[in-house]
Amino acid sequence: VVTTDDVEESLKAIFQYVKDKEQLFKDLRSQTEEIEQRILVKQRERDYWLEYKNVGSKIHAEKISNLEKDIKEVKEELQKTTEHYRDALNVVKEENKSLFDRRMKLLSEEALKSAVGYLDKNCCREIQENEWLKEEVKIYRKEVNDLKASVQLQEEENTSLVTKLIDIKQNLIGL
Repeated sequence: VVTTDDVEESLKAIFQYVKDKEQLFKDLRSQTEEIEQRILVKQRERDYWLEYKNVGSKIHAEKISNLEKDIKEVKEELQKTTEHYRDALNVVKEENKSLFDRRMKLLSEEALKSAVGYLDKNCCREIQENEWLKEEVKIYRKEVNDLKASVQLQEEENTSLVTKLIDIKQNLIGL
């Protein structure tokens, strides 16, 4: 039996979990900004060395190439990290939605049970009669559908027989 306090505690835990995840994402954003700053520094350094290379120095060409590779790797790492955390955020959102939906379902079931507990005997009997009537209506509808199908088959058979009779009569008159 789940009580309202249990559900509220679960919801509080879920909300705390979401807050923790949001803080984690804030930290990740700051790390991302730091990586972007490193990228800018590396790009400035690369630009410097490209200018130096264009002036005529071939000695540092390898270093420039390595720096370009480093920049590319850092960008790829940033992209992968961003995608990973975006996916993780979506998973957390789905988990939270699922947990919230389950909690709401439990709360509604609990509220229904509580409400039924406060009903008098006449209301309970009316509810039971209503359920019985619903079942009777289902049975009646099925029987009606079966009868409609049977009538349609009979009509098709009668039409076929009348057609055959007309054909036979025409054949007899034609002889």
